Amino acid sequence: MASLSDIALVARVVTLHDTRAFDHLVKKYQSPVRRFFLHQTCGDEALSDDLSQETFIKAYTGLGGFNGLSNFSTWLYRIAHNVFYDYLRNRKETESLEVAQVDALYQTPPKEPGQQMDLYRALHILKEIERTCITLFYIEDLSIEKIASITGCPTGTVKSHLSRAKEKLATYLTNNGYERIKNGR
Repeated sequence: MASLSDIALVARVVTLHDTRAFDHLVKKYQSPVRRFFLHQTCGDEALSDDLSQETFIKAYTGLGGFNGLSNFSTWLYRIAHNVFYDYLRNRKETESLEVAQVDALYQTPPKEPGQQMDLYRALHILKEIERTCITLFYIEDLSIEKIASITGCPTGTVKSHLSRAKEKLATYLTNNGYERIKNGR
């Protein structure tokens, strides 16, 4: 079963209720989805695990709605994107300004110090949509077209978000002791 394509695994889950087939999909995409959330949450491992779990639950329950017009991974990232924005929306509705300030002051730093911590701090200065676009493009290596499909933004808007995010990150990192790499992707 390990050599079956994503579409074949989805078909097995939907038609035969084969939970082992969904297990294969989870094992294949668990690390990339968790990594996506780690960057979106600026290194909050517990929250990333919770959001990843919620993504796979939603994917499993909504698998019958997957029509194969895009790759399974694009469909799954779209769910992850929506889960993250639902989390942000709910958090903004229930969180007072005081709690946000306390969280910012006492946020637990990532377990790996140094450059990873600096990257999370740099990602934290970006707007959520910029962070999503930059994470999907540079870390998950997705095309602009796939990012547009995941975020629901036109490709030109995705390019604008990437450009603004790159400039903000470059400025932040340069101001914090990192040299700008010329001719980088």
